[in-house]
Amino acid sequence: MLIRVADWERIRSGEITLQFRRWKRPTVRAGGRLRTSLGVLSIDEIEVVSRVTRAEAVAAGFPSVAALKSSVDGREGSLYRIRLRFAGDDPRIELRSSSDVDGVELKEEALALLRLIAANPGVRAADLAASLGREKLPFKADVRKLKAKGLTESLRVGYRLSPRGEAYLKTLD
Repeated sequence: MLIRVADWERIRSGEITLQFRRWKRPTVRAGGRLRTSLGVLSIDEIEVVSRVTRAEAVAAGFPSVAALKSSVDGREGSLYRIRLRFAGDDPRIELRSSSDVDGVELKEEALALLRLIAANPGVRAADLAASLGREKLPFKADVRKLKAKGLTESLRVGYRLSPRGEAYLKTLD
C-alpha cells in the first residue's frame, strides 16, 4: 500500500487515521503491520464501503469527498476504507547502526549477495541481479531479507552495507 510522503507526518501525529484504496483485492490485512523506511503502520481495520462521508475524507487527509474520490476514481475494484495508525519507527534503522552481530547467520547464497553489495555500493538492483544471472524481483526479495537483519541499506539507487553489515563481514575475515 503506497502512502504519499506528504501524508506521513500527519499519520505520525494522528491527524490522518484513514486511507481509501480501490482494489480488486486488498494488499494489506486487518491486524497486520506495514513496515516502511518512514515507520511502521498498524492496519487496524479494512472494510469495503459504498460511500464516504466528509468526516472520513478529512480523516484521510482530503479537504472534501470530491477530492478523495478523484484520487481513487478511474481504477478497478471495490473501494476499501483502511483504518491505520503510526506504530513506531522502523526498527531496522536502529538495528543497522549497531555493530552487534551476535546470532546473525547467513547461508552461502545470502553471504555472496552481501559481498556483492559491499563491492558494488549504489549499483542498480537490475544490474546486480544480471551480474548473477538472476531476475530482478527475486533478487530484490533476497536483498530485503538482508535489510530485515539490519545488514544493508537502500539508497536512492542501489544498496550499501550498513555498519552492522560491515561488522558482520569483518567477523568472517
